[in-house]
Amino acid sequence: MPNIKPVSDLRNYNEVLRDIAVGDPVFLTKNGRGRYAIVDIDEYEKTKAIIKLMGELSKGEQSGKEKGFTSFAAVEQLLGIQNG
Repeated sequence: MPNIKPVSDLRNYNEVLRDIAVGDPVFLTKNGRGRYAIVDIDEYEKTKAIIKLMGELSKGEQSGKEKGFTSFAAVEQLLGIQNG
């Protein structure tokens, strides 16, 4: 169940921070609408890394579409991997 609190609860921020855990952010509302999310720093770093990885994968996919994909056998040969 999401942990949702009004932004005014930040007056007692120690209690708000106590409710934050990895994978369990605290969502803050302003005027009844979602406005902010407070997440554990590990969760934030993980999210940033995932976004960066997805961007790089997207670039690779676009490059493959434009320039052609390399076959699995060719990758093995480039890496010096022998099949079998």
